[in-house]
Amino acid sequence: MKSKTTAGILAILLGSLGVHKFYLGKIGLGIVYLLFCWTGIPGLIGLIEGILYLTKTDEEFQSKYVNA
Repeated sequence: MKSKTTAGILAILLGSLGVHKFYLGKIGLGIVYLLFCWTGIPGLIGLIEGILYLTKTDEEFQSKYVNA
């Protein structure tokens, strides 16, 4: 079971590198984040995703981001 807190912190701190996507098992998206990290856009998206992860309940997080 993946931790929403870990995913949220990774997204906020290392979102531009897609570390949170690799943690959640979304390897393809993680590679896309890595390819575009120089633009700064993945960093902004990672910040938003991190906030979303942390505001979801555990059940919502697991069903939407882990078991999808």
